[in-house]
Amino acid sequence: MTTQSPPAGDAPWWRHPIMWMVVGGPAIVVVAAVYTAWLAMRSPDPVVESDYYRRGIEINRALSGTTAMLPAQAGRNHAMTPTRDLPSTRP
Repeated sequence: MTTQSPPAGDAPWWRHPIMWMVVGGPAIVVVAAVYTAWLAMRSPDPVVESDYYRRGIEINRALSGTTAMLPAQAGRNHAMTPTRDLPSTRP
């Protein structure tokens, strides 16, 4: 006498691979969301200074008085000037 295995529909719910595919995706997302929430609560972002605008203006004033960017600006402007020494490639 031979025993036959039960049909696939009679197996318990945890034995069906498609069930793990359907439940596994949302379960991974829930675990990732809980981890992200824990990480956000553990190390919150620093508070923005109340006088951030005034400090930014002071930084801009300090930088506008320096001539450190002059070589870069001169090089940029020189690269954009057309050269008259090269022959024209137009027919």
